[in-house]
Amino acid sequence: MPIRIHNFAGIIGWNARKYFPRLASESYLKLQFVTRGKSQQKYIDYFLKDPENPPRPNVVNLETINRCNSTCEFCTANKNADKRPYKRMEDTLFYSIIDQLHDWDYKGHLTLYGNNEPWLDTRIVDFHKYAREKLPNAFIFMSTNGLLLNIEKVKQIIPHVNQLVINNYCLDMKLHDNIQEIYDYVKAHPDEFRDVDILIQMRYLKEVLTNRAGSAPNKKATEKVIKETCLMPFTDMWIMPNGKLGICCCDDFEVTDFGDLHELSVQEAWNSPKYRELRLAIKDGRQNYPFCRYCDFIDAGLRMDLVDDILNKREGTMRGSRQTIFKKK
Repeated sequence: MPIRIHNFAGIIGWNARKYFPRLASESYLKLQFVTRGKSQQKYIDYFLKDPENPPRPNVVNLETINRCNSTCEFCTANKNADKRPYKRMEDTLFYSIIDQLHDWDYKGHLTLYGNNEPWLDTRIVDFHKYAREKLPNAFIFMSTNGLLLNIEKVKQIIPHVNQLVINNYCLDMKLHDNIQEIYDYVKAHPDEFRDVDILIQMRYLKEVLTNRAGSAPNKKATEKVIKETCLMPFTDMWIMPNGKLGICCCDDFEVTDFGDLHELSVQEAWNSPKYRELRLAIKDGRQNYPFCRYCDFIDAGLRMDLVDDILNKREGTMRGSRQTIFKKK
């Protein structure tokens, strides 16, 4: 099936997120923390076996422009709350990063997305085309809120991605008109889309998710220390438009810096002294690193699938996978 619609926990989950947002958020996070602990720790132990030569990132998040056009209440990057200085990545830096990933024989997941809407970057199709040519064995996916999407844009992007994730943010559990048009077209012309997985995620515009290290507009961090560890420093390379490696997607204000790709290679930055310090601190719990101490963020779905693949010694085989990606958007 080239296109599908996902609504987490169906109508029950939707109503829980709508009418009992705090309860839904806390219940979900408790479940994730309980069920993921052992696998997370196994992967961290695996990652730290050789500090001089750590595994490649499972996911490279490459944000090319730091702007969004949505009003999601859980995200500081929404157009009513964003305070970041506008930045658009230089063409030369983008192509250099992709070339370096090619030389690194990168075969993991790549998304040209961060705390932003990728279609606000007019270069996005050309960037995906280049990434696909240079990284034929990578799993490339696009995550978009769909507000700027139409059938023509879908046709432009699908030759270059393995998966297109459309987050349909709404208040009424209905597809936006343009997304409904896309859904109907793909269903009527499945042969045109047989080589790509198109996933529409039904998302509540005002849902409460995590506190995102204190940056979420509708869920501020408390003084509660989060002692569970976090996989993000071990799985995700988070590249901001200014060329710096941030800690993760929770750095909505772009205040962290684990390496500048204007000065360091991708490989050097991934194993920078600052990154090593972070990983050694957080391996035993978030309480050991100031930025993460009160953060309850947890990224479900994608990372644990990749971790399981690697722990089962199937690294490098994820390219054809079609797992659901529950990414904050």
